[in-house]
Amino acid sequence: MPDLLEKTLGFALILLLPLVIIGGALVTLFAVGALFDALDHPKEVRGRIDGLFRRPPPPARMAGPDHYYQPYWSGR
Repeated sequence: MPDLLEKTLGFALILLLPLVIIGGALVTLFAVGALFDALDHPKEVRGRIDGLFRRPPPPARMAGPDHYYQPYWSGR
């Protein structure tokens, strides 16, 4: 039983440790890239943050029957 546990832990260490290191490196590179982008374009970052708190535009409405434009496919 201890031999099986030792092999399982060894396999998990060999498999998971490089995946965790590579994943951490990718996340770090992404964070550094985002930081440099924010430092290069601070007004765009401010606009993105402000855009998160703005209300979305209202949904489009269909034109009523008395509207001046009648599409040709309406059959009228």
